[in-house]
Amino acid sequence: MAVAKELLQMDLYALLGIEEKAADKEVKKAYRQKALSCHPDKNPDNPRAAELFHQLSQALEATYDKVRKAKKQAAERTQKLDEKRKKVKLDLEARERQAQAQGSEEEEESRGASTLEQEIARLREEGSRQLEEQQRLIQEQIRQDREQRLSGKAENTESKGTPKLKLKWKCQKEDESQGGYSQDVLLQLLKKYGEVLNLVLSRKKAGTAVVEFATVKAAELAVQNEVGLVDNPLKISWLEGQPRGTAGPSHSGQSKGSVLSERDYESLVMMRMRQAAERQQLIARMQQEDEGQPT
Repeated sequence: MAVAKELLQMDLYALLGIEEKAADKEVKKAYRQKALSCHPDKNPDNPRAAELFHQLSQALEATYDKVRKAKKQAAERTQKLDEKRKKVKLDLEARERQAQAQGSEEEEESRGASTLEQEIARLREEGSRQLEEQQRLIQEQIRQDREQRLSGKAENTESKGTPKLKLKWKCQKEDESQGGYSQDVLLQLLKKYGEVLNLVLSRKKAGTAVVEFATVKAAELAVQNEVGLVDNPLKISWLEGQPRGTAGPSHSGQSKGSVLSERDYESLVMMRMRQAAERQQLIARMQQEDEGQPT
């Protein structure tokens, strides 16, 4: 794949802030962080933002080129070994099958070159798809950040202090797993709605906790949408900071008095899809950890 002459003179790994031996996962993570920081929508006053964002896109594709080159070198080493084996065979059958062996060698080399070309094309296509996916995720995150800023301006300023919610779930006193809700699990479920300032699990009463959000909007979204684990649902209610005119928790859909406007509907659908996927991943990880513990 052709790369611009000026890009070839740059240290691509320094541009991404990673080492040359970095894994593919680290390369993608570094690219996304860098791209987010210099995306044109994030830097409207920077005339070079679009140029730098384009260079970063080329940098990720260049790292995949390095992988393809390594595979090509491995294929060449394998081909040399094959040639040695073929030489032994030709020496043993030189008088009887020299012409036939020669033709077979050319055919084998042609087939090996064709296979290598197919592998290079496959890697190039895969790298392009991954690049497009990373760019799509960046655009989605920028859109969500913009919506959060807009919705944050419309928060109810009449409420006093930070909003606090009460969480309840089924849990026996002797249950060391706390019904599946450790502090880390609760934070993972709640922080996607906004910044969590504090989370305290009750030591006296099993299956209860109090969470404090930084914004009323985040608390409203948690009350309206969070249901917790499938096999042990959460019950969420207001303790402090509930805006006037808002209803209690409702996980079955939006009502006429919902705090979410029609403008937020698309964001809510995306959030619920991610929420469902995160629950499945969390359940799978907990099951793996349980299976790995000694009985």
